[in-house]
Amino acid sequence: MGLARSSWYYQPRPPSATTQELLDRLDEQYTRTPFYGTRRMTAWLRREGYRVHRKRVRRLLQLLGLETLYPKPRTSTPAPGHRLYPYLLRGLPITHADQVWSSDITYIRLRQGWGYLVAILDWYSRYVVAWEVSNTLDSAFCVAALERALTHARPLIFNMDQGSQFTSLEFTGRLQAADGRISMDGRGRALDNSSWSGCGARSSTRRCT
Repeated sequence: MGLARSSWYYQPRPPSATTQELLDRLDEQYTRTPFYGTRRMTAWLRREGYRVHRKRVRRLLQLLGLETLYPKPRTSTPAPGHRLYPYLLRGLPITHADQVWSSDITYIRLRQGWGYLVAILDWYSRYVVAWEVSNTLDSAFCVAALERALTHARPLIFNMDQGSQFTSLEFTGRLQAADGRISMDGRGRALDNSSWSGCGARSSTRRCT
């Protein structure tokens, strides 16, 4: 046809209505039972009337980026060259607000694609001090949430995992400038953020239940 190959690009097809329905159902069920593996998810879908194979369920869960929650080593891997800090909360009684803040990232389902939500939580009051949403997993929106939180108060200790967003120099440097002590979850601290369960991080003016 006289056309260069470089002028043609593949246009990916969107998922079918059935596939999108399965993705939505898996996402909702994972929120309720994040400890379900592919076998239990497959059995649940079959009870709901879906004729699916375990291999398809595994592929859809991988597409969603969902992984079964269970104790295992090395749950958080820092970026190369980022400094790690010790865990400071072992046996520490939490007695007042702004003593300990923590932060974590989760995803939210959108009509087209996914977004990422970072929230900063006060351990004592269960108050969502600040939050930000982004469509990428870089450190910029985490730093923005931290900047907003620090306009309200300053914590004595800030606890987080070893994800690259939190170990970045931009994030840790801002905490150090605010005279906050940095604490990081290490091996064996997989349940530190269990307090996030049932936490409504939709508004910085509401408390978690």
